[in-house]
Amino acid sequence: MTPSERIDRMIAEITDWRGKTFAGVRKAILAADREIVEEWKWMGSPVWSRDGMIAVANAHKGKVKLTFAYGARLADPDRLFNADDRGNTRRAIDFLEGHKVNERALKTLVRAAIAYNQGKSKKKAPATIKAKARSPRK
Repeated sequence: MTPSERIDRMIAEITDWRGKTFAGVRKAILAADREIVEEWKWMGSPVWSRDGMIAVANAHKGKVKLTFAYGARLADPDRLFNADDRGNTRRAIDFLEGHKVNERALKTLVRAAIAYNQGKSKKKAPATIKAKARSPRK
C-alpha cells in the first residue's frame, strides 16, 4: 500500500469532524505545490515533503495537529500557528472542532516551508583554494 493510500484509509477511518478537517488540511497542502510527496512515517504519521520535510499531521482526541518541521523559521503573517509548542524549530497548528481550514493561508505557509527547505539544502559553492606560491629554493 502506498503512503497516499494509507492516508486515504486513515482519513476514512476517522468518522467524526476530524476526518473532514484532516482531509481539508491534506487538500490544501497538496494544492500548494505539485512536487509535494506524501510519506508514511513513525508508525502511522502522514508526512509531506519537498526538498526536506514540510509537515506531519495527526488526529488526536479533540484536535487535528499539523506540525511544521521548521515552523519557527517561517513567517506566519496569517497567524496560523496556535499550538503551545513554541520551540526553537517546530511550530504547529491545532485545528479544533468548528475551525475552518484557511486554505489560502495554509498554502502560503506550505510554500514558505518549501522555500526554506530549498534554501537550506543549497550548498554554498566551495571557496576556491589558491595554491600557495612557492618560493624558489636557494
